[in-house]
Amino acid sequence: MQLDPRRILIFRTVAREGSVSGGARALGWTQPAVSQHIRLLEEEVGQALLLRSSTGVTLTEAGERLLRHADGIAGLLGSAEAELASLAEGAGSVTIAAFPSALADFVPRAIAAAGLAVPKLRARVIELEPPEAIEAVLAGDADIAVVFEYDEFHDEVQLARVELGVDASRLVLPTGHPLATGDAVALEALAGDDWVGGCPRCRAHLETLAANAGFMPTIQFETDDFVAAQAFVSATGSVTLLPEMALRVLTRDDVVVAPLARSTGRTVSLRYRSGAERVPAVSTVLDAMRSLWTESTD
Repeated sequence: MQLDPRRILIFRTVAREGSVSGGARALGWTQPAVSQHIRLLEEEVGQALLLRSSTGVTLTEAGERLLRHADGIAGLLGSAEAELASLAEGAGSVTIAAFPSALADFVPRAIAAAGLAVPKLRARVIELEPPEAIEAVLAGDADIAVVFEYDEFHDEVQLARVELGVDASRLVLPTGHPLATGDAVALEALAGDDWVGGCPRCRAHLETLAANAGFMPTIQFETDDFVAAQAFVSATGSVTLLPEMALRVLTRDDVVVAPLARSTGRTVSLRYRSGAERVPAVSTVLDAMRSLWTESTD
């Protein structure tokens, strides 16, 4: 026996309305069409479900039992419709993988903006450097990766990409450093200094810039924590290269930030599986991130 769910719901309407004609009016169908579906359903179950009379219909025992199941089916479909309608409005869950300095300010504010637009949206975050964040999206463990690339490092993967913009690199010097005037500094002028290196990608970028300037930096300390990097600069007299995004979150009073004479930086972008932008919750977060980046750079 294989029952047609649509016919079960038609039967439910007739049973609740008390007559075939009443069911037809409720459904907006003709009475013969409704009668035909009831007849086919009775053939499927192998017995009568309704007893017809001039005053309406009476349920058989089989009809009463089927009606209880029909009510359950209608309830489940109603719940499904409500959930899908909520998701279509942008509600749902989104997992975002992002690097530390993005999580320090940008991502929380974007999630807050998305939550204002769609209060039922739920966001989960994972702290990951760009290569690991991209792997998380590819593996289905994250919906959106907030990543950065330098000119010499590009992530060639089969993911959609939305470029947000450039996050400029800035030199961070101890206050007592001869070049700590706030003016632009040529990187080669720091060839003899000790350096604080960042994450592997950031450290490789520093080494590339230094090589182009004719020296190899002495990386005395290594940390991917931008607060700790400034602490090392202040306490040890070393220097470092940090992104503007991190310095907007926190710049210590005992360090001086200076632009590079030859400006450089990293490109921040959003990576996600193609088609994910059609998922309303993902689209809501993507839109919030694009808007927030534009507002913060205007």
